[in-house]
Amino acid sequence: QVQLVESGGGLVGPGGSLRLSCAASGSIFRITSMAWYRQAPGKQRELVARITSLGTTHYADSVKGRFTISSSRDSTKNTVYLQMNNLKPEDTAVYYCNAFEGLEQKWGQGTQVTVSS
Repeated sequence: QVQLVESGGGLVGPGGSLRLSCAASGSIFRITSMAWYRQAPGKQRELVARITSLGTTHYADSVKGRFTISSSRDSTKNTVYLQMNNLKPEDTAVYYCNAFEGLEQKWGQGTQVTVSS
């Protein structure tokens, strides 16, 4: 089975940048795509960006041009990154790493991103 461990959240001022990382270990050969979701207080969890095993990417309209998803892989783990630039207060949320292991979804524990002056 796949395990996901996130890192990189924190507090940043408007216009600042953060980079989130998510390391996937275990049955990484079964991963077909990885993604970042976020959930703000009182709101539903939403897709931020996804990258497939072929490198195809998809972004939510609200983050296009500001966020970049990328990935790297070695023999023991897949790592997906989310570079977030020009952050806005409305980007404040808990960010969750997601992976499709075959047809089954896996989730990380979440990392808080707070954008505030």
